[in-house]
Amino acid sequence: MFQLDHRLEADTQLLGAFPLSLLLLSKDANYPWCILVPKRKGMREIYQLNKTDRQQLLDESCLLAETLSDLFGADKINVATIGNRVPQLHMHHVVRFENDAAWPGPVWGAAAAAAYPPQLFSETAASIVAALAPLGLQTEQA
Repeated sequence: MFQLDHRLEADTQLLGAFPLSLLLLSKDANYPWCILVPKRKGMREIYQLNKTDRQQLLDESCLLAETLSDLFGADKINVATIGNRVPQLHMHHVVRFENDAAWPGPVWGAAAAAAYPPQLFSETAASIVAALAPLGLQTEQA
């Protein structure tokens, strides 16, 4: 049975689910940052997914990246499946701006995680859900 890694659960808020993946919002306010987690037990790498799931993950990733770029006016969307500290397969989608704390380098270790003010976190989550719901994000079954 699929279970979300406890570190992902602690560092994010569940926004909903696509056919394959959970959609999480990082609690780090330095960057708009979403994470897709395929709902498949024991997966650590993309190549471990079957061909259909690999294509579905790519489709969900592209949909998420395009939506985040449009919603936030990104200069760049960083997509990565690092997984050194959290081995469960998960795909980061980080909205980048030329004036962000880490630009032009990677976000990891560039700045300490910053907590969202509660209202801004709620507004950010709501705007992402509103943009993705017409495109297939399910919130009631997540």
